[in-house]
Amino acid sequence: MIQKILIGFIAFLHLYFLYFEMFAWTTKGPKIFRKFPSDLFEATKPMAANQGLYNGFLAAGLIWSLFITDTIWQTNVSLFFLTCVSIAGLYGALSVEKKIFYIQALPALVAIALTLFS
Repeated sequence: MIQKILIGFIAFLHLYFLYFEMFAWTTKGPKIFRKFPSDLFEATKPMAANQGLYNGFLAAGLIWSLFITDTIWQTNVSLFFLTCVSIAGLYGALSVEKKIFYIQALPALVAIALTLFS
């Protein structure tokens, strides 16, 4: 049950990322990413929206995994999307900011461990 709650939480995070990057990039972005030059938010709006769309796909896959009744398929689908989230979080931590590891990759890695060892 903890595993499913964590997967739901991770899916919720990615739905928030979708909202933020697709619809609030130029309004909330400058308040959150203070080191990013404020004049670049409008110019990078299409790029952020594209990232938001990908986050939406990750959330959709994780939510889908919660509704699969076959245990083997549920495990495989959730592991696939959790691995995608982990890789994205690790890459973000290495290329953008280290705190992305704690926000994105670490919860997914914990969920992977719970899935594999439960």
